[in-house]
Amino acid sequence: MTMAIDLSVAIITKDEEERLPDCLKSVSFADDIVVVDSGSTDRTVEIARKFGCRVFVEEWKGDGPQKNSAIDKCLHDWVLVIDADEQVPETTRERIIEIVAANEKADAFSFPRRNFLHGRWIRHCGWWPDRVIRLVRKSRGRYQSITHGRWATNGVEAGIEEPIDHYSFDGYSDMFYIMETRSTDMARELYEAGGRANVMTPFLHGLAMFLKTYVLKLGFLSGFDGMIISLTRAGGSFLKYVKLLDLQRGEKQKS
Repeated sequence: MTMAIDLSVAIITKDEEERLPDCLKSVSFADDIVVVDSGSTDRTVEIARKFGCRVFVEEWKGDGPQKNSAIDKCLHDWVLVIDADEQVPETTRERIIEIVAANEKADAFSFPRRNFLHGRWIRHCGWWPDRVIRLVRKSRGRYQSITHGRWATNGVEAGIEEPIDHYSFDGYSDMFYIMETRSTDMARELYEAGGRANVMTPFLHGLAMFLKTYVLKLGFLSGFDGMIISLTRAGGSFLKYVKLLDLQRGEKQKS
């Protein structure tokens, strides 16, 4: 059994009782695990506490701010930021241990992410290698933006080849639900950043996203799953700009 190392893990959760146990088992090599929950109605908080995590319950502030809140509570400067639907394979665990033990010079490390749907690793649609920054020095950066927060560091970034496994969707219905909810947040963020649209924008962006995912990113090689992934990504882009139009019209009515 690997001894716990001086590493913190930051996880944000909401109703993740089914996926959280496997996630926590995969990061048990860290001696500090922080879970920031945004009001789960299932056993998520109970599971995290039984596992020995330090658990905090806070209102949802958006992806980036919520992750920053979790990182701020971590005990160590090295932090592994992982989602409840992700897992760290053994080879990746060993590489992380090497980095932390050697205190390597880079300040943020990115990993290729293997995305799974219906138990199958999807290698197309832009889902592989889907590189994401996950191991960071908390003193050298912060998450930026509300939706799909991205780590910004004032230090050095490096990449490793060992992957993180991602089990994001339970099925097609889950994909459609997330497409709907996430497009609302993305439209609000775009609107507040000064983005604007006309009646053609949703159609153009939706079509462009479908062609990019299904054709350029070879989504057609992933069969029916590839078709659905491409359609939901296109639909999410379409809805984002439709909702942006709604926000613009609300602004005009007020003025």
